[in-house]
Amino acid sequence: MTTGETPALPTHGTPHGHVFLGDAHSRNERRVWLVIALTVSMMVIEIVAGTIYGSMALVADGLHMSTHAAAMLITVGAYVFARKHAHNSRFTFGTGKIGDLAAFASAVILALVALLIAYESFLRLASPVPISFGEAISVAIVGLAVNLASAWLLRDDHHHPGHDHAHHDHRAAIAGGGDNNLRAAYLHVLADALTSILAIAALSLGSVYGWIWLDPVIGIVGALVIARWSWGLARDAGAVLLDYVPEGEDLPDEIRQAIEADGDRIADLHVWQVGPGHHAAIVSIATAHARPLEAYRAKVAHIHDLSHLTVEVEVQAGAA
Repeated sequence: MTTGETPALPTHGTPHGHVFLGDAHSRNERRVWLVIALTVSMMVIEIVAGTIYGSMALVADGLHMSTHAAAMLITVGAYVFARKHAHNSRFTFGTGKIGDLAAFASAVILALVALLIAYESFLRLASPVPISFGEAISVAIVGLAVNLASAWLLRDDHHHPGHDHAHHDHRAAIAGGGDNNLRAAYLHVLADALTSILAIAALSLGSVYGWIWLDPVIGIVGALVIARWSWGLARDAGAVLLDYVPEGEDLPDEIRQAIEADGDRIADLHVWQVGPGHHAAIVSIATAHARPLEAYRAKVAHIHDLSHLTVEVEVQAGAA
């Protein structure tokens, strides 16, 4: 029996490194810092203005921003930690999945935010208060502008090279090539933007028709949407943490087709994500005529998402 490992991609800087950070790691880290600065500034303005003008929608938007600023600190903290410990050998497969751990934590925070908004909105339905519509609408518009600027900063303008896997769906595309950590920050910004839009709509209709009740009702609608986003993020980040291969993911099939093209048979195959745009695989090959390990590595060299490969070859009579 012969075993061996492929070296990591040359860009990792060592013959056999385990640095599986996303291609846009540094860029994403810088942009999240900028968004935190914008969010904290607007958070203070909205909470103060919402309290003065009596708008639950505006206060809710400010509360979103406060909790989302804290959540984005988790996001940027994960980037910093992953970068600083990228070469720490105690992380067996690198620090690429720390972002998914942070994303899962952010999903929990999003769920708590949704519960808080729903709770406060139900209280406001039971005990309506007067609203200064004009002033509240003005501040909500400014808040929306900040949210849109933050969304622009967190946009995806970097595409990971290679084939298109199932994890490169529209959700992952938003987050920068499968970076659930950046996706978490983006969803927090989207939640803020959604709340701002709903606040503007509720306040505008309320000012025209006197529907004070619409403000907390819109808050409940926003809470339901945010809760749905939270579930999707928790599901996808949790799948990465548990090494789950999503349905429709074609990487295992690509590896199998490449290895078995010349009559060899894969007896056991394990594939999992080790970072944004990076996967590892353990391949056990049963063959009647063993080839050098380099020959098997060469067969899968074209698969860009495969960054770490361990090969085990077992010679079996009649296996071919």
